[in-house]
Amino acid sequence: MLSEETLFLPVSELSQRIRSKRLSPVELTESYLERGRKLGPQLNAFATPTPDLALQQARAAEKEIAAGKYRGPLHGIPYAAKDLLAVKGCSTGWGARPTPCSASTLTPP
Repeated sequence: MLSEETLFLPVSELSQRIRSKRLSPVELTESYLERGRKLGPQLNAFATPTPDLALQQARAAEKEIAAGKYRGPLHGIPYAAKDLLAVKGCSTGWGARPTPCSASTLTPP
């Protein structure tokens, strides 16, 4: 897992490190997922975690960046979306008790 110091860097710095291949989108995503597993239950932070989808997208970003297809400063940066956001293939209950979904039913953008 990456250091807490790294996980609290500004997105602009994380982005520069990913672009220069000093930081792996997969490693960054795995570290944030691990942090979420540890702190999420205490904070009631996530309605519908989708770690499989997050890792799938991180691997795709890493491959694209390695192939020279860098898409911009958010390419490879993981994020958590508010449960009020509509996601194809997943119903979160719009802020109410979540309805489970699986990464296999979600369609990445």
